[in-house]
Amino acid sequence: MSEHNKIKFAVVGAGHIGKRHAEMIKRENEAELVALVDCRSQDACEASHFEVPFFSSIDELLQSDLEIDVVNICTPNGLHASQSLKALEMKKHVVCEKPMGLSKDNCEKIIFKALQVSRQVFCVMQNRYSPPSEWIKSIIEDGILGKIFIVQLNCYWNRDDRYYKKGGWKGTKELDGGTLFTQFSHFIDIMYWLFGDIDNIEGKFKDFTHRDMTEFEDSGLVTFDFINGGMGCLNYSTSVANQNLESSMTIIGENGSVKIGGQYMNEVEICNIKDYEMPELKPSNPANDYGPYKGSAANHNYVISNVIDSVKGRTSPTTNALEGLKVVEIIERIYKVKNENKKGDE
Repeated sequence: MSEHNKIKFAVVGAGHIGKRHAEMIKRENEAELVALVDCRSQDACEASHFEVPFFSSIDELLQSDLEIDVVNICTPNGLHASQSLKALEMKKHVVCEKPMGLSKDNCEKIIFKALQVSRQVFCVMQNRYSPPSEWIKSIIEDGILGKIFIVQLNCYWNRDDRYYKKGGWKGTKELDGGTLFTQFSHFIDIMYWLFGDIDNIEGKFKDFTHRDMTEFEDSGLVTFDFINGGMGCLNYSTSVANQNLESSMTIIGENGSVKIGGQYMNEVEICNIKDYEMPELKPSNPANDYGPYKGSAANHNYVISNVIDSVKGRTSPTTNALEGLKVVEIIERIYKVKNENKKGDE
């Protein structure tokens, strides 16, 4: 592929996030949006302004004679793995929204297939691009905090009947997968990116306000040890009334403490480190806006430009498939504890 060729993208799933992908692709000089796919009509998706061919399934797209380099999977969580595999079978690079799959097994199949066909799989974990995340990564890598003692992750959001619409995929075991997959996998990704893997997981889980809306828990208190040393906890809930409360990470190390907070882990609230002066950070992008409720930072522009640079051989993926698998595997292990607790209660 020559430097001047545009990378041709097709986006599967024309909901809020799919349209954001399409928008970001259109803004890139070296990219071209060649198709959109959704099981709903183009009008129902409000996607006719993209002015590209519209298909009703990924099979229809892949059987067409369109030239495609990259397929972006922006469908419900439970479809990510099977659709990624279909795109790889046809020798396309894949950009997969989080989570990469709903099981480690599914993710392993994707990695194996990508190696077989020599194609890249990019997992969308756009929170890695926020200035506080980049800064905290640099101070952890440079050992500025010294040994890490305790990491506390708090994710307290609002998801109510404005979000879980009757008859939709959100809230179902099969297509949504659970609160940690849909709402909080970004923050588990940041924790894994900074501190590595965990073990000795214990937890308590409850469904406070979502019994009639979802097939899974809305809240959990989870504790664990980091394999690299130190211990951690993840406290999460989507039963916060009215609006999101916070997503924060507090890190206590031998040389000081740091807290990244705000609603979306987008502000440095505390930096108290011996003999260290914090640099001024660039402002964070605003959160993804879904009307009454908000999501993670809107950093998809960085994701798309990283895909272009990687496919053109200028750099490597910011979040590779192995890291995508690790986040899914950590969530799967947390949910295994939940299921074991449930059995013990019966």
